[in-house]
Amino acid sequence: MAMASSRETLLRELLRLGCVEISEPDNRLADPAWAALLERGTSRLAETKNRQNEAAAAMDALKRYGSVKDGMFVPRRAVRQEEFLSSEAAKRPREVSEKINEALKELARLQSEEGRLASRRAGLEPWTPLDMPLELNSTAHVVFRMGVLPGAADVGAIRNELGDCAAELYEASADRQQRCCLLIAHKDDEEKAMEVLRPHGFSVTAFQGLKGTAAKNVEAMNQALSANRKKQQETEASIAELSPEWEGLRFYADRLAAEAAENQNAERLMTDGTVLFFEGWCPAGKLKAVGDLLDSQGCAWESSDPTEEEYPEVPVQLKNNWFTRPLNMVTDMYSLPAYGTVDPNPLMAPFFIIFYGMMMADMGYGLIMMGLSAFIMKKAKPNGATMRYMIPLMGLCGVSTFIWGALTGGFFGDFLTQAVSILTKGQSSFVLPTLFSPLDDAVNVLIGALILGVIQVFTGMIVSMCKQIKRGETMAALCNEGAWFLAFIAAGVGFAAGNVSKGLIAALVILLITQGYGKKGFGIVTGIFGALYNGITGYFSDILSYSRLMALMLAGAVVAQVFNQLGAMTGNIITFVIIAIIGNALNFALNILGCYVHDMRLQCLEFFGRFYEDGGKPFRPLNIEAKFVDIEK
Repeated sequence: MAMASSRETLLRELLRLGCVEISEPDNRLADPAWAALLERGTSRLAETKNRQNEAAAAMDALKRYGSVKDGMFVPRRAVRQEEFLSSEAAKRPREVSEKINEALKELARLQSEEGRLASRRAGLEPWTPLDMPLELNSTAHVVFRMGVLPGAADVGAIRNELGDCAAELYEASADRQQRCCLLIAHKDDEEKAMEVLRPHGFSVTAFQGLKGTAAKNVEAMNQALSANRKKQQETEASIAELSPEWEGLRFYADRLAAEAAENQNAERLMTDGTVLFFEGWCPAGKLKAVGDLLDSQGCAWESSDPTEEEYPEVPVQLKNNWFTRPLNMVTDMYSLPAYGTVDPNPLMAPFFIIFYGMMMADMGYGLIMMGLSAFIMKKAKPNGATMRYMIPLMGLCGVSTFIWGALTGGFFGDFLTQAVSILTKGQSSFVLPTLFSPLDDAVNVLIGALILGVIQVFTGMIVSMCKQIKRGETMAALCNEGAWFLAFIAAGVGFAAGNVSKGLIAALVILLITQGYGKKGFGIVTGIFGALYNGITGYFSDILSYSRLMALMLAGAVVAQVFNQLGAMTGNIITFVIIAIIGNALNFALNILGCYVHDMRLQCLEFFGRFYEDGGKPFRPLNIEAKFVDIEK
């Protein structure tokens, strides 16, 4: 609780700290005792959102009409936090934004007027051969009616039909769609002439408010259009002149985003006009800094750890180091873990990176991935959530890809072998040293992939057992995952000893004894057989899924070698390099995404299914999330 007069200062300081998520007050407003005392706070959020839209429009206008540099590799301006939050620093870019938006409104008006003039001119141009004032409708005895006939109409035949009338039809112009005609008729025969023309689709045309001939009006409109376009160019030039303010507008856009976050949180505060109240979440490690701030603002506050009943409402912030943080990309795409459960990133990181490298398995591709990651991190400094995780993850997977490539002797497939063979005209049989070959040792690679799968599945089972034991469900853990562990060990020992049947019998006995745990009567029998069927088929299919590690390694190696061999068939080193580059670029593009998708599947289905509890709410504190500038505290 705090004095309402300190609201702006309190929110601004919480924004600086960036570690407190203010909760929605809905639960309090539902309580009549609180609703009678306090109500939601108000803010200038609508005004700030409008300024954000104006700033975005101003930046788009500068990119369209000015000479500004924008993109991933444009360096961002470094701004100290004090300058970023000061109102004085935002004064000039706000004026620039307003000036550009005024120019955009004028430009929109001119473009609308241009369209109107062009439309009217297009309607008059067919009538320019007619040397008659547009306002002339009649004389004492004669009427003049301008109209349009369909393009297929026969004007000569229509004139013949008018033979009994004191009328004449003149054709001013014609095209495929229409014929512009002038009807001159005696007033007494006007209606009779119109009855003749009406079946032929004659439609009268009038030009209200125009005087003089069509040609003179078209000339005047051409002059107006020329003046309009000149004004548009001048307006566009006035926008382009503000190009030097580009960095200021980028700063202003980030500043408005921070103000919008502050205003959104201001509406979560509850107040009666004199005092304010709010609840929120703060990481335990930041509580001292938050407490010092609240004390400095004269707040009355208290903190407590969430109870188990509150766990579904507690936001989740994963704690990661440089190695596991990039895996947030995978976790965020799947779902955050529920509060109080296991953080999957440290468990998943080694498997994900090893599996990815095994599927790509090429030193050349690994070097490209590491180089791209280092270049983008240094030049672009990505700060969006996806890019901030994806680029370092690509670098880590690149290291793994290079190591696996070194083990298999892959450098853009067999690029070096084919290149040396062409240069020496087949006199050299140079081959990179390898520990094993995906093509020659496919069965061994498959066995290795399945062993890696068993290790990951066992890791998930161990985590699941630990969770159950922590909850006091020791017997359930021992009779479920524990029993399957013993069964796998018994089967493995029997296989290693050369007596498979005894190993399988021992495994079956263990499962028969344990899988009826927690069931009674006939349910024990159905439980045993159900557990056996589901367990055997489930574990078998899960472990077999890891064969994709071998399949993608083999596919990538084969595709690279095929393109290299196609290039080598030309016998020319230049054409070989060109074909090999194109083929390997295609292979790299397909595999960098394909390996990620298959790796994700192994983690999310085969691994997470063992222990993962999803449904966590992301921790979204009130903080500065700058997109265009770097904030220095």
